[in-house]
Amino acid sequence: MQVTAFLLGMLVFVVYTVLIRAFYTVKPDERAIITSFGRAQRIGRLMVEDDSLTDEEKQRYRFPRLQVIGPGGPYFKWPWQEVHKVRVVTEAIDLTWDPTKSQHTIEAVTKDNLTTGVGGQIRFRVCENNLYAYFFGVDKPLEHVMGYFISVLRERIANFVDPKGQNLVGDTELSTGSAAAELSEGVSINDLRKNLPLLNDYMEQQCRSTGARYGIELDAALITQIDPPPEVDRALSAINTTRNQVAADISTARADAEQQITMSKRAVEIARNNAQAEVAPLKELADTLARIKATGGPGALRTYIRNLRVPLLGRATRIVQTAAPK
Repeated sequence: MQVTAFLLGMLVFVVYTVLIRAFYTVKPDERAIITSFGRAQRIGRLMVEDDSLTDEEKQRYRFPRLQVIGPGGPYFKWPWQEVHKVRVVTEAIDLTWDPTKSQHTIEAVTKDNLTTGVGGQIRFRVCENNLYAYFFGVDKPLEHVMGYFISVLRERIANFVDPKGQNLVGDTELSTGSAAAELSEGVSINDLRKNLPLLNDYMEQQCRSTGARYGIELDAALITQIDPPPEVDRALSAINTTRNQVAADISTARADAEQQITMSKRAVEIARNNAQAEVAPLKELADTLARIKATGGPGALRTYIRNLRVPLLGRATRIVQTAAPK
């Protein structure tokens, strides 16, 4: 009786282990790998390669390619095999995420020794081509990626310089009038706020190797918040207000100058027209006299002048005639 019960129990155990736990499925947003006695199934001797790593990093982060099981099923596995699943969809996480502590912002020190708070998100996904690093390369890979990202971000903020540099207040900028003088140039927090797209691009470029390092790819960096201390924020607001006022004054002065130039051009045009109106009759008279002299000779010219004097003599009340000097 006891032997029968033992055999029946063994049969139930085998049925449960082999027939029930032996089958599994993989969801559309998941990928799976199989380990047999703790060893992951590999694709021959293929290794993960990434050109973003340096030669030293390629030796340090050298992981094998694994056989990845895609969505579908049911799949079969033996009792000595274990299935490891992971979601491969793109996810977003706040920069302040840290399982070891609670924080509302990421503190960073700028090049002019101002402590500022940084906020935003990053989008990431598990690298299907490097699941070995994700499962077995590092413990808690997401924490490693966040730590790596924050370290690069703090280093960048500490050394960030506005790429436009001194051109913002250069003579060319003022003479061309394409933009107002940037009074806040040189204040690192203002530089960071103005160049958030450049900062995000830099972070994406520097974190491109996280897929090869930790098995997590950085899809996008979305740094949206740079919060300085309150007293610095007030000073920056005052600077920005002054800058806007200067820009408005420059625009007003430029408009007045353009109006004066336009009025001067019109005055010159009016004077030119008046001069042409006075000169035109004289030129016409000179041409007439020249034609008379050419066709009739000096006598015709004297006759023409005498005829012109007749109406004048008719309106004159007194005529004074002087003798020509001998």
